[in-house]
Amino acid sequence: MTPKSCDTMVALPPATTQRQTLFAKNSDRPWDECQPLELHERRHHESGTLTQCQFVTLPEVEVTWRHVGSRPWWCWGYEHGFNEHQVVIGNEGLASKFDAAPEARLIGMEILRLGLERGRTAREAVDWMTRLISEYGQGKFDNDAGVRTYDNGYIVADPGEAFVIETAGHEWAVQHVDTALGISNVYSVETNYESVSTTAESTARDRGWWNDADGKFSFADAYSRNPRDEGSGAMRRRRSCAMLGARDGGIDTATMMALLRDHSDASEPNEPFRTDLTGKGICIHFDDGPKGGNTAASLVADLCGDMTRLPIYWCSFYSPCQAPFFPVFLEGTLPDVLAKGGQHATPDSPWWRFLQLAHVVREDAPGRIEVVRTRWRELEAEFMRSAYPLAVEARQMFDTGDRSGAEERLSEYMADNVDRMMSVAEDLITQFSATSVAAG
Repeated sequence: MTPKSCDTMVALPPATTQRQTLFAKNSDRPWDECQPLELHERRHHESGTLTQCQFVTLPEVEVTWRHVGSRPWWCWGYEHGFNEHQVVIGNEGLASKFDAAPEARLIGMEILRLGLERGRTAREAVDWMTRLISEYGQGKFDNDAGVRTYDNGYIVADPGEAFVIETAGHEWAVQHVDTALGISNVYSVETNYESVSTTAESTARDRGWWNDADGKFSFADAYSRNPRDEGSGAMRRRRSCAMLGARDGGIDTATMMALLRDHSDASEPNEPFRTDLTGKGICIHFDDGPKGGNTAASLVADLCGDMTRLPIYWCSFYSPCQAPFFPVFLEGTLPDVLAKGGQHATPDSPWWRFLQLAHVVREDAPGRIEVVRTRWRELEAEFMRSAYPLAVEARQMFDTGDRSGAEERLSEYMADNVDRMMSVAEDLITQFSATSVAAG
């Protein structure tokens, strides 16, 4: 069994304390599917160049933008990512009424990466993504590579706008976000779309999926395979929307981090954040041995539309309730170690080390979880105190022409933070492993 979960949220300036856009995403994947964090530089391409995705080849564009993506080790695409223009995207798996197609299509995570590579704004990324969906398709399709494919939903955001895209095969609908919302593994774009693919309604009618001639076409009602008010995705979406709605005007970075760490089962959508390890919350933990799923990587993007500081991208590996969010600046060079990690565990991969830490904590969760969280709270608080002044300082350095100085400061800062974070992780692994050996 592979996980069918993920959660993405966005809060636009009217809903946030600092009147800046905030974005959050938990990537939930098979418990041992490594998901490194990769930086790709801006590239210029000659006319006629092709992009080779896993199953589909398509024409390249003149320029692909500098970006960072959280990539399942086997995939060309990303679960979430951000680019040099402050475009940030996260995806969700959806189940449409379409059966598996016989022909190859784009994987949903590849569409996300293509949006980051080509979009200078959220709207431009949406235009590219929907164009590619219409032409090449996505969703379930037969393949011999053992790749699980599915339809997809996305939040695409920049400092000024955000959109939800939901898809079914070659069809799509786009909703403009007004304030704050969350999406999950359930269709939610009904009649409230800004735009919809030209054949979506006629295709649904031809297949007998939409027969309400008197009402406005509902994309979600027509294409959703499952009841939209049942299941884990529906519950988690109710939870994220309820928590964001209750905090309208007061949402901050800490709110988004707490949501990604939340363990409420959403039976009471407005209950306080839950930090215990029970329930099927937004923070997913495997619970059925080697066949389960787990939150594999997380992102909180604190964008900046008024150019008073640099945007800050808070990243986390594996279970965010047992790991810190560390600050990333795309204007600097990410430490190479963050991109390390493949199919099998290696000691030089931060992702695999955080998986190991999460597992040794679970051996004695009541006794170890608070030790881990205390250490990470202290380090994360230090990151918070230092990252925002540096974001302002580096912005000023860029504005006065000291680009190389700013890039050097940011690169050194990120390298030092990652070194400190990994040192704490190693100390905790050593401490708990020694305790386990002694107890055994």
